[in-house]
Amino acid sequence: MIRTTTGAVELETIHLRTDGAVLFAELAAPPMNLLGPELVRDLVAVLQRAEADDATQVLVFTSTDRDYFISHVDVNRIAEYRAEAAKLTGVPSIALLFHHMSASRVVTIAQIEGRVRGAGSEFVLACDMRFAARESAIFGQPETALGSIPGGGAVQHLTRLMGRARALEVLLAAEDYDAELAEQYGWINRALPAETLSEFVSAFAHRIARFPPAGRVMVKDRVNAISLAPSADFRRDSDLFGDSVRTPEAQGRIEAAMTRGFQTRDAELDLAGLLGDLADG
Repeated sequence: MIRTTTGAVELETIHLRTDGAVLFAELAAPPMNLLGPELVRDLVAVLQRAEADDATQVLVFTSTDRDYFISHVDVNRIAEYRAEAAKLTGVPSIALLFHHMSASRVVTIAQIEGRVRGAGSEFVLACDMRFAARESAIFGQPETALGSIPGGGAVQHLTRLMGRARALEVLLAAEDYDAELAEQYGWINRALPAETLSEFVSAFAHRIARFPPAGRVMVKDRVNAISLAPSADFRRDSDLFGDSVRTPEAQGRIEAAMTRGFQTRDAELDLAGLLGDLADG
């Protein structure tokens, strides 16, 4: 149980471990770490706890599931997880929750093993840095295959990180990208061997945490002033996602995807293949 600005919260989907000035948050939302209301609720609680504790300087996110870091949003519970996000930002939008995290004084690092697609990708993009296992990390933005748009910040982040052409490639093709190509495109900082990933991230996080906090805050503020899109742009993408996912075309494609195993662990090991077959009818 942790205490936040809204009282004590029992975390169900995140395991916390403190090591000095570094807080490790391990995602654990079986069967495939879907971003649903429980996980969003716990993310809000963890962010509130980290920001309220002056001793916490760096927040590292990992996953208990070596196949899935965060798979994507639970499309059956959109209104519910948006309501949980509103408890931090006042607005029912995970895009603004993620924007809040990017703007936070706390330095955030994603240590990625397994698949991270859709809003999962948008979550790690909202982290300040991303390091991924070369052998297992898979990235994707599948929204257009379902007739929608990424609503959690991918359009804003990927265009700035990759440039226009590569961002359009990623966003329009709904393909999967391995860690080496993600590194080449600028999606992540580095692709590292899985056996050395945890040790590297831990040492790196502690190195950052040892430096004076004032310098980190100023650096983040100035880098964000150049590279982080205004919150209004994130809100616009969130609204477009909310509107488009409710259209008859999108609902029909989601229903068709469900019949082929969408949001099931085994089928989504190759989500790009599932969606490619869906496009063929």
